[in-house]
Amino acid sequence: MGILDETGFVERLTFFDGQRLFASDLQGIEAFHREMRWLHNQSLHQPGIGLGLAVTGRRDEREVSVGPGYALDALGREIVLTRDRVEQVPPAASDDAGSSVFFDLAVSYPADENLEEAETREGICLPRGVVRLREEPVLCWIRLVQGDGGFLTPQDPRLRQEIQDGLRIVLARVEVLQCRLRQDVSLAERRSARPARQPYVACGSQAPLVWQENLISQALVVLTAEVDTSSGGFLTTPRYSVRLAGERFKVQNNQVLFRVLDFPPNVDTPLPDGFQLSVLVSILTGGDRKPWNGWTAVWMGVE
Repeated sequence: MGILDETGFVERLTFFDGQRLFASDLQGIEAFHREMRWLHNQSLHQPGIGLGLAVTGRRDEREVSVGPGYALDALGREIVLTRDRVEQVPPAASDDAGSSVFFDLAVSYPADENLEEAETREGICLPRGVVRLREEPVLCWIRLVQGDGGFLTPQDPRLRQEIQDGLRIVLARVEVLQCRLRQDVSLAERRSARPARQPYVACGSQAPLVWQENLISQALVVLTAEVDTSSGGFLTTPRYSVRLAGERFKVQNNQVLFRVLDFPPNVDTPLPDGFQLSVLVSILTGGDRKPWNGWTAVWMGVE
């Protein structure tokens, strides 16, 4: 935010009789109220849809309709669509395997350099200048691919990060085959800008895990692995719980080969997009010393 980050304090413009006003004075007033409003939005709301922005599209159609509405991004900027928009379905026939292709329809706040000049006027002894700029939200299709754990995620890392950071707001998801909708538009991916009355919960799984082994002794090993939770779309660090799907102990010829001593696993260095898990394993006899290669981390986060 310009008010807090650039100046470090708040200045309110005042005027006196006989003062000569410049365009920068009046633009400063507008910028002050705009940025204070954005700060209010950013403080009291989460990125998402506040009102409207309904998306409709039926199976076998080649276009979707987006209704008027209001959304907020992570910087508190208002994304306002004042009229119906029709967006053509992405011209994708299929993926390399001949299957459907998935896209998210997202909306974002327009950059200043992309604003349309709505009105210009002649200056007094000066050239014509712009007096109105039209803020038209930017709608774009985002190609999705299979990510870790089988979840769909944006193919473009930059767009994936912008969605995770709340700078692009997902309105709907479509499944496209032969340049047509294979199914009706899905709205399950939308997020409300209003504070949630219930906790936000997401879950997933990851396999294989890349384990780091730290031998404590001949019979004890501490295993650590990084778990990616970006598919959950958390905006802040949630409270994680995790379990390992796989053998917790193994017996062969009446002998215990290994046993998990630290269960459930520990969650270390949690972040919005992942955490490190650690587990203590006892290797009691010889045999397969790496049974953890077949384990799957099943996690849940509550934000």
